[in-house]
Amino acid sequence: MPSFLPSPRSTRFRSRRRRTAKGFSLVEMLVAVAIIGLLVGLVGPAAMRQLGNSRVKAAEAQIAQLRSAIDIYTIDTGRLPDEDRGLDALITWDGDTPGWNGPYLRDGKMPVDPWGSPYIYMLDNGQVRVRSLGADRQPGGDGQAADITG
Repeated sequence: MPSFLPSPRSTRFRSRRRRTAKGFSLVEMLVAVAIIGLLVGLVGPAAMRQLGNSRVKAAEAQIAQLRSAIDIYTIDTGRLPDEDRGLDALITWDGDTPGWNGPYLRDGKMPVDPWGSPYIYMLDNGQVRVRSLGADRQPGGDGQAADITG
């Protein structure tokens, strides 16, 4: 082999070959960005639906906890909370309810529904109803905007 050509084993030749092999081409980067965009387009709506369903399930769980607290309040005091006091009867004593042994909710705080609205307490012919107005914060609705009652 002539001496003016670098041998394939020489350090200079190998380092030049390594430099050209590093990195990604513009086409490879565009393909990767396109694939990521497709994944986000396909997975994004499903993830948002799951988030909405999670909020509904969280509201149902909180309503069940409120109902349990109302049951314990009723056992302690011998009566249901008045409709005018509502759920506040679970966290503050009015000074007039014998047997009150609260607060009946963790940390003495009233939870709000997953959409940031307060729960609604109603007595319907002696039956307790605790309700969230749902995502639209309006009575009625359907889907994720439907009222959640327990």
